[in-house]
Amino acid sequence: MSIQPGQRVLDLLPVTGSPADTAECAIPLVREPIGESAAAGLAQVFKALGDPVRLRLLSLIGAHQGGEVCVCDLTTAFDLTQPTISHHLKVLREAGIITSERRGTWVYYRLVPAALERMASLLTAPVS
Repeated sequence: MSIQPGQRVLDLLPVTGSPADTAECAIPLVREPIGESAAAGLAQVFKALGDPVRLRLLSLIGAHQGGEVCVCDLTTAFDLTQPTISHHLKVLREAGIITSERRGTWVYYRLVPAALERMASLLTAPVS
């Protein structure tokens, strides 16, 4: 699966869909095996979440009052440089897990609820 500029991984993995290669992303991973392209896309999403800094960023964004946070507030929470924080935010944004909006000189970040729902549905064990 190749990502084009402007595309986000989770946008390519819909919860519902008619084509067989994208519909398989709508079912829990434990119900039936997924295909090669879906696995590659999901691996990129989970790789984005596989870093402690990115997990903390995700948590800080989601827990912030109002559901969005300025990048200036995120950088003070870490003992990392601003470019490093920006890189981690870019990885999360490209995976489709967060979104951003520029307001003047600052960028504000918020979670993408549909992305979290997609990931949760993939990991939900079927009820027997």
